[in-house]
Amino acid sequence: MIPLDFHRGRRLRSSLALREMVREHEIRPQDLIMPYFVVETDDESFMKEISSMPGQYQLSLRQLEKKVGEAVTLGLRSCILFGIPATKDETGSQAYADTGIVQQAIRLLKERWPQLIVVADTCLCEYTSHGHCGLVKNGEVLNDPTLNLLARAAVAQARAGADMVAPSDMMDGRVTAIRAALDEAGFVDTPIMSYAVKYASAFYGPFREAAESTPQFGDRKTYQMDPPNGREAMREAAADLAEGADILMVKPGLPYLDVIRQVRDAFDAPVAAYQVSGEYAMIKAAALNGWIDERAVVMESLVAFKRAGADLILTYFTEDVLKELK
Repeated sequence: MIPLDFHRGRRLRSSLALREMVREHEIRPQDLIMPYFVVETDDESFMKEISSMPGQYQLSLRQLEKKVGEAVTLGLRSCILFGIPATKDETGSQAYADTGIVQQAIRLLKERWPQLIVVADTCLCEYTSHGHCGLVKNGEVLNDPTLNLLARAAVAQARAGADMVAPSDMMDGRVTAIRAALDEAGFVDTPIMSYAVKYASAFYGPFREAAESTPQFGDRKTYQMDPPNGREAMREAAADLAEGADILMVKPGLPYLDVIRQVRDAFDAPVAAYQVSGEYAMIKAAALNGWIDERAVVMESLVAFKRAGADLILTYFTEDVLKELK
């Protein structure tokens, strides 16, 4: 044979041990944040599977405690809570009531597992009768009047013991309002993980069922970002950092890997990616039909987030991945 000079990349792929030795990215328990949906109910046994998200549930406080306890034994480090109140109103008052369901859940989890990082989703959509993320007047979602309510919700969550608040509403200026309110209330060390780059995505469908937060009219396109826009994401992220955000989140995840990479390259701050309900549902549906290897696809998708630049991943597969890692 004529001697050939070329790159032999296969040398470092010839065995599992070698592949693991040179692996550039890996998934660790501390990278993962598990979302939970907690329901205000007197039925302590309440545990309802979400039809569009097989394996995910709406949980009573007692069932949440049980679920989280099982996950903690697997190595769960952090979770994020979404609440479904018994009653809703025009102003989403249960979002900022000290007796609100998420505040109850925070107190419960922090009492049982002080070391667990409990993140509170800070928004109004699950608590308003109209399903929008802010106050509504004449069919319009009002920006500035909503800020005070979001700030009150964040303070209530911090007072309950939340380790971090995560505003997901996409109102302009909400990070400024929340930071000022937290500081004034004495929670200067409570970080903000901002849903800085949150698109008006079709991938949220199953979440609307899970959180019972479908808008009763219109949509959220006047406040969530337009999916074709990438440069706008940089403006949103820069604004939130300037206002006091500690962590920047991109949502959804896999369809927006390019945006995760742009945010990672542009800003020296921790970056989170949310593998949303629609991504979970598609993987689950394909796996249940035997079309894909669920475990392999899940791990590959999570590594994609890490490779794109995400430090943290919010994913409904967290419990499954913890079992795999353990």
